[in-house]
Amino acid sequence: MSENVHKSHNLAAIIRSCDAVGVFRAHVVSNSPKLPRHHLTSAGSRKWVPIVIHADIASAIGCLKNDGFQVLAAHLSAQARDFREIDYTAPTALLLGSELVGVSAEAAGLADAHLKISMQGHTESLNVSVAAALILYEAMKQREAAGMYEHSRLDPKTWQQTLFEWAYPDIARRCREKKLMYPALSADGQLLENPFKS
Repeated sequence: MSENVHKSHNLAAIIRSCDAVGVFRAHVVSNSPKLPRHHLTSAGSRKWVPIVIHADIASAIGCLKNDGFQVLAAHLSAQARDFREIDYTAPTALLLGSELVGVSAEAAGLADAHLKISMQGHTESLNVSVAAALILYEAMKQREAAGMYEHSRLDPKTWQQTLFEWAYPDIARRCREKKLMYPALSADGQLLENPFKS
């Protein structure tokens, strides 16, 4: 989840990293609703990683916690732990702050824990998209070791819907426009009948 990350290339890079490690959904919080809707279309991976846009951080974190996620803020505080010491095998939402000020005080207070990336040089922080990639790949490493990539953990309905939207995006779009159910797929993902075939 990003909180007021405003630079389009950073948002696009974060979404690409999410796709690379198998993140199913990204959440974006922005004070400017026009910004993410305009700039996130430039992220080629958006078609693979659905994006949920929230108007404020409290509702975003509340939504994720209600769904059973631990919310970990990339935030340098007295309680922050090294990002490699965190257990990412539990349902986890990573919270990243804006380029200039990082995670807001409100977001830091609502997060379940804080994590940090140790720095040995003179700079105080990494670019937000680089930090996201490092943490996401540590999470992937742990999840691979736990066998979590060996099979889908999505419920069957979500899996079928997602498979259809990935495999047949134009038909899915037309079905949504006409408020039609998606056509059935065969066991190997083939379209059994095209409702728009003339």
